Amino acid sequence: MALENLTAQNFDEKVTSSDIVILDFWAPWCGPCKQFAPIFEKVSEEYPEILFGKVNTEEEQELAGHFRIQSIPTVMVLRENIALFQQPGLIPEEGLKDIIRQVKELNMDEVRKEIAKQQAEEK
Repeated sequence: MALENLTAQNFDEKVTSSDIVILDFWAPWCGPCKQFAPIFEKVSEEYPEILFGKVNTEEEQELAGHFRIQSIPTVMVLRENIALFQQPGLIPEEGLKDIIRQVKELNMDEVRKEIAKQQAEEK
């Protein structure tokens, strides 16, 4: 799937049609974002089955607001449209690969059960 620039217009279509999505929230003026970009791109080439989406927070303030992005870069991981991971700051290549490995190993039926349990407790 490689690298996709995601916008408010194409976000839902791209994200809902992908099992695993890794988002990079960034801005053109951000130094750490510029450092992370080649890592994100390199790892995206190693996992063609995963959607790696870049969200420019300057141009896509609505998306950044929706996900409550407060610092950049921020990496967010979704699987089956469930947000599983969010971390601000630069993540090294091996760290990103480890996150991907862990997300792939998750039993999503168990994740959904846990979410349902938490939602029931909140009521």
